[in-house]
Amino acid sequence: MGAGTGEGALLLCDKPAGITSHEMVARVRRERGCKAGHAGTLDPFATGLLLVLLGRATRLQRFLAGLPKTYLATARLGWRSSSGDPDGELTETGRAPESLQLPTGKVRQRVPMTSAVRVGGERLYRKAHRGEAVKTPEREVEVYRAELLGRDSESARYEIECSVGTYVRTLVETLGDAYCSELRRTAIGPFRVEDAGEELSAERVAERVPAAGRALR
Repeated sequence: MGAGTGEGALLLCDKPAGITSHEMVARVRRERGCKAGHAGTLDPFATGLLLVLLGRATRLQRFLAGLPKTYLATARLGWRSSSGDPDGELTETGRAPESLQLPTGKVRQRVPMTSAVRVGGERLYRKAHRGEAVKTPEREVEVYRAELLGRDSESARYEIECSVGTYVRTLVETLGDAYCSELRRTAIGPFRVEDAGEELSAERVAERVPAAGRALR
């Protein structure tokens, strides 16, 4: 185990594309030989920062999961996806969105069928894999910033800061003929993907997120 794992630690991980957050945590659990969990799911196609909690630090999860998130997102223009991401059924429309402005402020989103949210005691993505369609719940989220970084004839690139629970692929779908082809989480609260590989003791986490200190008393 790394330094501080006995008392609990936070490991900053850079999740690659193609695996689930659960699989990433399982990989760390096997390597470290201790209890592990995470503080915020990333879709399989997405990359970037995943906060993996080790040992007793798993009790900090509720304080870290609610931190704001920052993403880099690429919208593929002139296409639609049945799931809003590259893993869905893709259809070329050839129509470019009239506007590339994403909504900001308080936004109501309907939870995607491919999400891990439970409806009727079962995760939505399991229903989707069986071909079932159910009415999914709506949530109010907040988009603090959605900056267009650049665009060309095929794609537009954004940096997005948002509250917990925001589905970036659903934001991108508001453009119309577009879907989120790439997604990378670069920050969660004070934690940055550039620091991936760093392991922080629970006490150091509490210094950066004071509310987490209550779980250590």
